[in-house]
Amino acid sequence: MVESRVPDPGRPGVPRSTASQAELFAHLFGTTQVAATPPLRGSELPAVPRIPPPPVFKPRPATGAGPTAPSAPTGLADSGLSLLQVCDLLLKQLYLGGGLLGVDMARQARLPFNVIDEALLFLKDEKCVEVTAGEIIGRVSYRFALTDLGRIRARECFEQCRYVGPAPVPLETYVKQCLKQTVTGTVCSMAALQDAFSELIMRPDLLEELGPAVCSGRSIFIYGPPGNGKTMIAKGLGKFLNKFGGEIYVPYAILAENSIITIFDPTVHTATDNDDLHGAEMGGGEFAHNQVERMMHANPPDLRWRRIRRPVVITGGELTLDMLDLRYNATSNFYQAPMHIKANGGVFLIDDFGRQIVSPRDLLNRWIIPLEERVDYLTLATGRNFQVPFEQLIIFSTNLDPKQLVDDAFLRRIRHKILIDSPTRVVYTEIFDLCCKLRGLAFCQESLDYLFRTYYESARVPRSSDPRDLLEIVVSICRFRGIEPQLTQALISEAALRFFASL
Repeated sequence: MVESRVPDPGRPGVPRSTASQAELFAHLFGTTQVAATPPLRGSELPAVPRIPPPPVFKPRPATGAGPTAPSAPTGLADSGLSLLQVCDLLLKQLYLGGGLLGVDMARQARLPFNVIDEALLFLKDEKCVEVTAGEIIGRVSYRFALTDLGRIRARECFEQCRYVGPAPVPLETYVKQCLKQTVTGTVCSMAALQDAFSELIMRPDLLEELGPAVCSGRSIFIYGPPGNGKTMIAKGLGKFLNKFGGEIYVPYAILAENSIITIFDPTVHTATDNDDLHGAEMGGGEFAHNQVERMMHANPPDLRWRRIRRPVVITGGELTLDMLDLRYNATSNFYQAPMHIKANGGVFLIDDFGRQIVSPRDLLNRWIIPLEERVDYLTLATGRNFQVPFEQLIIFSTNLDPKQLVDDAFLRRIRHKILIDSPTRVVYTEIFDLCCKLRGLAFCQESLDYLFRTYYESARVPRSSDPRDLLEIVVSICRFRGIEPQLTQALISEAALRFFASL
């Protein structure tokens, strides 16, 4: 049982159990200096003797490819935030939480306690916070609450910005991290591509075109007649990067021009560090052990960042120019990053290009500078703008005539143009056979010969999606008639009459 009583003034030192607890907090939260400092002025809580520096722990080697995690700040100056910015965040935390322990405030801010300790001291001197309870191990275990003046200050902070969450990282730090985890640095091999596209049947030389496009990390223009798998191929590239591209890091939020912009989005980013973040709250066990071990590293990771798989953001006909700008919430007074910024380090797919509400020319003009300079410019509600990285594999996919959509100036900026044409009879047969297997139907050569003889050898061009659509109609006919799903020439003929009907 941990002893938390105040030591007898006549007995020097701290009880062994309390010193062990203090040492644990020192390891976890970098509080060796805090533990040695006197308590907050006005508090009658005892001081804690100086604790020897914790031993240096070497982190375990990374298990996957990808950039290294940003290191946790060693102090307030190293965090990239000002004293007042940290104070505002802590005031809002206390306003919503009532009374909070120092360790809980550090966890909510995703900062080491010694980073927020200076802000707590400042708020105490300014009569904005008070200590309502505490343990012997130092301010990290004190319970802080707002004073009447502190509640007034907290309401003023909420009027300026209602963001309450992990502390933001400076824009400069975000830019540096994006440049470390570009798509260009992804290792791409034929074997990895074949694995990512194992569920698709395509012409044999297509991967030879896709591979260099991925290695370049530049833009790709996929075009061709509808129904031949352009979207599936674009998604396959996203699957490749998501599976083989290694893990990257994105911040919860960034601080640009004194404004907060949220970046991490659970609907877009697949986090891979959930066990690390929540292990301590899961009641011990292996997860808690991993959490303690990670925090005791000589250079622990900055918890303001999340480790994720390379993101894949897909947009289609709903894309508008407004969706490519910062989204400002006038009530909350902070911003949400646009989709293409959330896709940094991954794939941004513009599907059905040319069918958006906005004209293709206006949309293309929006991408001229990002494609050329690899940067984008975002504008705040105040009118000030700032530069952010544009480090992603952007894919344009269209079934319209490219000559009617883009000009030579734009095509020059698109490094790779890949035609996805109609399948040959050999490829079509493989697709037809696979679709039969997926639906539990026996492959029927007579049905396939009938389709080519009646339709494809005359005027109609085969599409890669035709086998799927035709067989779905066949299965529907069988279900309606109450018979076992089967494939015959008569049934495929009936399905083709409905599917290929001239309108």
